[in-house]
Amino acid sequence: MKTYSAKPADISKKWVLIDADGLVLGRLASVIALRLKGKHKTTFTPHMDCGDNVIVVNADKVHVTGRKLEQDVFYWHTGFPGGIKGRTKGEILRGRYPERVLEKAVERMMKKDSPLARQQMKNLRVYKGAEHPHEAQQPETLDVAAMNPKNKRKG
Repeated sequence: MKTYSAKPADISKKWVLIDADGLVLGRLASVIALRLKGKHKTTFTPHMDCGDNVIVVNADKVHVTGRKLEQDVFYWHTGFPGGIKGRTKGEILRGRYPERVLEKAVERMMKKDSPLARQQMKNLRVYKGAEHPHEAQQPETLDVAAMNPKNKRKG
């Protein structure tokens, strides 16, 4: 039996809509990364971009477990001596661009330093509100909360 390898003409991409309201951040990010890579398909090929286009709405209402809102810090360096800066996950979620927390969580679940991973990340669209400009693509809704009871945070 020969190993199946998808050609660019064989790949069909769907549009998937996920509502992140009340979902646990890490579990949601793993589901999104799986969809972006295309590992949920029987035609998965590791060297091809065969994943779906994923739209995530209500990214500002995502939940984290434990004390990660206060303890997880995102660091960056300004380039100047002593220029290390950091913001906690809670500060970013309450700030101007709360969707960046989800984008970074998904990005860190993708393959590292890969042109393919950068291409797959372009198929992810994250919005902090409930509206998105992709109605023309007719995305089908994916209920992540129904996949596993642990995916939805109670309370």
